[in-house]
Amino acid sequence: MSLEITFLGTGAAFPSPARGASALVLRREGQCWLFDCGEGTQTQLMRSHLRAARITKIFITHLHGDHIFGLPGLLCTLSLQSSPDSSSKAPLDIFGPLGLRSFLQRSLELSHSQLLFPYAVHELVPTPDQCPPQEFRDFSGWDSRDGSAGRVLRLAPGEDSYLLLEDEQVEVRAFRLFHRVPSFGFVLEEKPRPGRLNVQKLKDLG
Repeated sequence: MSLEITFLGTGAAFPSPARGASALVLRREGQCWLFDCGEGTQTQLMRSHLRAARITKIFITHLHGDHIFGLPGLLCTLSLQSSPDSSSKAPLDIFGPLGLRSFLQRSLELSHSQLLFPYAVHELVPTPDQCPPQEFRDFSGWDSRDGSAGRVLRLAPGEDSYLLLEDEQVEVRAFRLFHRVPSFGFVLEEKPRPGRLNVQKLKDLG
């Protein structure tokens, strides 16, 4: 399995001409997975060798602006680049903390933006110990869902991570991080693969 990582932005809080806000792309099997989407991510994508249209999954670590303010704009640009039959395509999967769905819905609604492709927001329900007590907010009542697709993922009893994706090659999990707001890290783990033996070489070596 081939994996390639491209850093689009490594700046925290303040983007600069030389460093964009947080964003990186993992390229796998012809697909691009975007991790965080700070302001200016679209521009950074255009400067890179990557194609934004190849993005099939987006993972958001937390809801601070330098990690999410670029997301509504990126989705709108992807919509402008969509073909007329994009509504029948598989949804763009977006993973992130509880409250992300509401942020996207309100941003798109207030800006009168309509996406021409389907997307699904899969929200991770945080636990209160992921941030200082005075910073914890319960966003569970904010979500009207509005018929949009996606799951709400809670930490299973006895588990310390959330299973997000699994296929024959990899498993993707989220785990809890401590920050000023609830945050998550993401782990992509390649599944064991049987090795290949060169039988003739073995025979030659006795």
